[in-house]
Amino acid sequence: MTNANSVKTLGIRLPNELHAQFALVAQLDKLNLSDAVLKAVELYVETKRSEPDFAARAAAVLDEIEREAAARRSAIEGLFGGVPTAEPDTKPGTNRARKAQGE
Repeated sequence: MTNANSVKTLGIRLPNELHAQFALVAQLDKLNLSDAVLKAVELYVETKRSEPDFAARAAAVLDEIEREAAARRSAIEGLFGGVPTAEPDTKPGTNRARKAQGE
């Protein structure tokens, strides 16, 4: 179970000039660098979300994850002598279920 307040630490390398500019902008906005980085990442994510092809690219990645998971599931079932079973492609909430429903 994950905590909703959990965080990840990210270390980044910035060229000296960009770091100096970033630090100055953060100072002018009365932000520490951590808060400024968080705002920058939020802006980046929001900008990407609004790109016309973003949802399609995300769906393609999700489909690939589902294919890989099915292949691994099948390999594990085969390892233990079970008969590999294919997961239905139209489970509620999946991309394929939405496609099957014409969404």
